Formats: sequence, structure tokens, C-alpha cells
Amino acid sequence: MAAYIEPRVLKGFRDFLPQAETVRRALTEKIEKTFRSFGYVPIDTPALEYADILLGKGGGETEKQIYRFKDNGDRDVALRFDLTVPFARFTALHRGELAFPFKRYHIGKVWRGENTQRGRYREFLQCDVDIIGNESPAADFEILLLIRSVMRNLGIDVNIHVNHRGLFNRFLSHINIKEKSADVLRAVDKLAKVGADETLKSLTELAGGENAKKILEYIGAKGGFRETLDRITELAGGPCEESERLSSVRQYMLDALGEDGEPFILDPSITRGLDYYTGIVFETFLNELPDIGSVCSGGRYDNLCGLYSKDKTAISGVGTSVGLDRLIAALESLGRLPDANSGSAAIACVNIEKSGEYQALALKFRQAEIPCEVFFEHGGEKHLVKQFVLAEKRGIHYVIIPGENPLSDTVTLRNIATRNNSELSVEQAVKTILSQN
Repeated sequence: MAAYIEPRVLKGFRDFLPQAETVRRALTEKIEKTFRSFGYVPIDTPALEYADILLGKGGGETEKQIYRFKDNGDRDVALRFDLTVPFARFTALHRGELAFPFKRYHIGKVWRGENTQRGRYREFLQCDVDIIGNESPAADFEILLLIRSVMRNLGIDVNIHVNHRGLFNRFLSHINIKEKSADVLRAVDKLAKVGADETLKSLTELAGGENAKKILEYIGAKGGFRETLDRITELAGGPCEESERLSSVRQYMLDALGEDGEPFILDPSITRGLDYYTGIVFETFLNELPDIGSVCSGGRYDNLCGLYSKDKTAISGVGTSVGLDRLIAALESLGRLPDANSGSAAIACVNIEKSGEYQALALKFRQAEIPCEVFFEHGGEKHLVKQFVLAEKRGIHYVIIPGENPLSDTVTLRNIATRNNSELSVEQAVKTILSQN
């Protein structure tokens, strides 16, 4: 007999039981449907890449978190830590096959060896969407509008915090510490995690006391979008290309949504920790649970694809990523997870010999887009109760009990939650279930 192997899962990794995975798939399908409604098309890339591909521009803490190893062919490989860097490699490799601007989405797992906490795991699912090959602020705005649409279609109330890395870099140049921009950006990016005092300490060590105070003044600018933009523009030395871009995006917001319809906040403290961002950046927070952190983040990266091109041609891109696992953790905390089996049904088995007819009956419900399975248990009243118990355990909402002639007789529709029975025609049963969805 083989030795016993204890079944276990690595820390930061998870199994998904049917109920949890059904919820995750339902949310993913809604997100994907929204992406497609804006004209984005799907792609996929390998989970494993050559390490130098991924390390080319990850930057910051990510390089410390990457899963990197030698494979059996002694190749230096790594698991992708996000979907954006593989997309840049993908674009460089397939540039001649793509029509620009190229609008893609990619939903897949990524891996980071970071500390685990609520909504943060070492293996997690990202839902990415990008526009590449267009430098217009209109593309920036479309990504922001897409985030808003995704969250609204999921029934989630959010605020989207927007900033511009280029304007912040211009500010750092204005106070003569541009050469320290990467370290300053990372320190500012940790503001929400470590607090103002610790951030001031880090900034003082990097840039000196006076400059640290100036940086905190810049990232702490508050007010409406226009008021905040005017203030940080002044601190950065006056109007410039970056401030004009933010002004254009703001005008698009007003034209599309009006003053009351836009959930966008200009927040100078948003910098994003990855080195490849060069322009507008954004993070999305749930109004009901802001402490869980951003559930959708992204920005513009103008030079990323050039890393993988011999001619170093820069292809401008802008995109965002929905952190589905953190979003699910937030919805669970709020008691707002969708019903995994909404409107589902099952055909009870009264006579095993009629299984073919039961499948034909189930087809009528499936054709109406009602998930419907056929049970195999049979043998009278006792077994019917077993089927009700099975339906309840699986989260199925309705059990259809067929008559002697399953396709022509009326059926008994049992509501599992209320335990009420109704004698209905098949058409009436279909309408009843649909009306409850």
C-alpha cells in the first residue's frame, strides 16, 4: 500500500468549492460582458515566461515577490506577476498581426509571493483591459468610463481616484529631486498602508525635511477636481502638458456624465507602485468599504512595449485591472455576494425508466435560459424527500416534479426555500421561475 500523503494547500493558494467558484464565474462573466460591450477582444498568454521578460520593467516590491526558478532545461523562468508585462511582450512579438489601436482584455491567474491578508493572495485572478497604440486623453477617459461601467453592472458604488505620474514627476523636478523619483513614488504609494508619519519619515530620509514637507503638501491637496488640479499645477511650476491632459479628461467626464454622474476624484497621493506607469494613474475604492483597498487599478504606460522591440519603438498604452479576489472579499464582508444558483431548477426522478423524457423536459427550461439538471434518485415518496434535501444542499431553488407523462402533464413546481408546491403547466413553471430572477 502506498504511503499516506497529507492533502494540503500552499499558503496563499486556495481550492474553490462549487458555490464559491460559481460566484466567481458569475462575476467574471459580467465583467467580460462589459469589456466586450466596449469593443475589446480577448487574448491569452502563457503563465510561464522567461525571467528577463518579466523583470524588464516590473520594479519595486514586485521583483522580490516573483516566483522564479530554473526549469528542467536549465532555463531561467518565472510565473507572471501581472498581465500587463506579458501583454507588452505579446504586442512586440505580434505587432505585424495587430490592428492599432488594439483594444484587448485578458482574464487569467497571476502569482506574487507577498504576505497574505484579507483579499490578498499569492495566486489570484486579474481581469485586465487595455488600449494600446493610441496616445489620446480620450483613450484614458474610455478606460475610466469602462471601470465605472464594470462596477455599476456589478451593482457596486465606487469612487475612482485619478492622478498623473508625469505631473508628479514634473513637481519633483521643480523641487530639484527628480533623480529620486522612483524611490519617492514608492514611498508615497505606501501612504495608505503606513500612514502620514511613517511616510514623512521615509521621505525625509530620501529628500530632506523641507522637500518631504513639500511632497506631503502636494499629495495632500484637497478639494474638487478643478480646485485640486489648479493647486498641484501651481506646485509643479505652472500649466504644462500633463495638467492639460487631466483638464481634458475632466471635460470628457462632464460631457459624458454631467456634474452629478461622475465618481472621479483627483487624488495627488495616487502614484501606483510599478515603474512602467508614465502618465495618468487611477485606483478604485468601494464607498461602503474603502479600507479594503483598491479593487481596480491601472494607468498609462508609454514606453513598456519598447523594451521588447529592437528599434525601441514606444507604443503608448493605457489600461486597468480588476482585482477580482479582493472584490469578492469586499462583497462577502458587505453581504452582497450574488446568488450562485439564482433561478436554478432540477427535474425530480419519479420513475428511472422515464429519464429520457425527463431530459427532454429539462431542455424546455434550458431553452428559456434556466439552468436545469435531472436527478437520478427514484423510488417513491421517501426518495422524493431525498431529492428535495439534495437540491437544498446544492443551492437549487426549484424542483420540478413531473407527472406520468412528463412532456404533456402539468408539473408540480416546488420552491425549495418556502417549501410551497404549485400545480402548473410547463410554460407557467418557466414563467414563474423567470419572474423570480
